[in-house]
Amino acid sequence: MKARHLLAAAAAVEFAHLAPAAVRLPALRRTVARRTAGSGAAPGHVALTFDDGPDPRSTPFVRDALDEHGARATLFLLGAMLERAPALGRELVTRGHEVAVHGWHHRQQWYPAPARDLRELRRATGAVTDLCGARPLWYRPPYGVLTAGPALAARRLGLRSVLWTAWGRDWTAEATGASVFATARPGLTGGATLLLHDSDCTSAPGSWRATLAALPLIAAHCRAHGLTLGPLRDHAVGPN
Repeated sequence: MKARHLLAAAAAVEFAHLAPAAVRLPALRRTVARRTAGSGAAPGHVALTFDDGPDPRSTPFVRDALDEHGARATLFLLGAMLERAPALGRELVTRGHEVAVHGWHHRQQWYPAPARDLRELRRATGAVTDLCGARPLWYRPPYGVLTAGPALAARRLGLRSVLWTAWGRDWTAEATGASVFATARPGLTGGATLLLHDSDCTSAPGSWRATLAALPLIAAHCRAHGLTLGPLRDHAVGPN
């Protein structure tokens, strides 16, 4: 009997930890989790977001492409990457982009570790603030798995958790500019949040080149449909 109670208690703790991850499910994104998923109230706006940088090998190419198309974005930075390229992080802010927090390392957070979650997220938030010179507003968990520990840590640090409503599957070895655009296109509607990657540090080597090739296609599509590409700060996402 005691063993069953212990197992039940452990299961309850694990469920409480994992329950917020349900916002990854498309059906829930369309209903109770719309704000966390990144659905904005600005009807003509698409939030353009990038994960996993800043990466000196690839982020400058993405940055220059955004300049070419007159677009600004929100970049979710990894603390470990930013520590290696602080000048690049500062330049993103100087160029008018918004910087946000993706964690310190890119790893899954399936099991409860609230002290670790708060420690690492505080470290990453501090790095973005100090090295980029801008206080971040947003947090996106690695792999889009928003479990209780990181969610509570983000709230405690004044960050708003946000995922995405559209993606380009640009992290795969098979990705091309055309495939990234084709995957993203159905979700490119007013109020959407698009997930892309400006680094291949956790993706297939060289996959960022597919992202780069897709950007002109995405920008042209949005122009043709009267949509503005911009950062989350202009997206009118309600509180979560």
